[in-house]
Amino acid sequence: MRVARSAGGRYAVVPGTAVAPAGRRGAVVRYMVEVERGLPFRAAEFAAEVHRVLNDRRGWGRGRTMRFVRVSRGPVRFRVSLSSPALVDRMCAPLVTGGELSCGQGGRAVLNARRWGIGAVTYGRDLATYREYLVSHEVGHLLGHQHEQCPGPGRPAPVMVQQSKSLYGCRPNPWPFPKG
Repeated sequence: MRVARSAGGRYAVVPGTAVAPAGRRGAVVRYMVEVERGLPFRAAEFAAEVHRVLNDRRGWGRGRTMRFVRVSRGPVRFRVSLSSPALVDRMCAPLVTGGELSCGQGGRAVLNARRWGIGAVTYGRDLATYREYLVSHEVGHLLGHQHEQCPGPGRPAPVMVQQSKSLYGCRPNPWPFPKG
């Protein structure tokens, strides 16, 4: 999907909530989803995909160490923000994203809408899996994880490898805990 270099320049919070998985184990982590006005994506669909990825058994809440709940107001641990390339450049500064990359800093996972729409060469035509990686990687930064390196040719890339740039000899992997 084609995404213009810039859109409205302001975020709209996706209304509503999405509950955490059932159970009592794991800390409840409140987060918010926002989409830059003027982007060609359905905000509710984007929010649902983010929620699914965050609560997947292969994701950061593995073993219910964390359970993610989406809210539209009140205090949150972080925000996931779908952003035009121009807004990504602004929100991620001083990091240089060149209108191509995303970032996770300052309590916000700033996801590049161009990447959300077309993916990355490293994932080929598998846009759905690339989107899982994008959410997992940038939220990983907000949870305190730093970049990692490929552990060896042909092995699955740790989710904190900068897979949008290169796989560095590894295979694509969108999950922090791929074996669940």
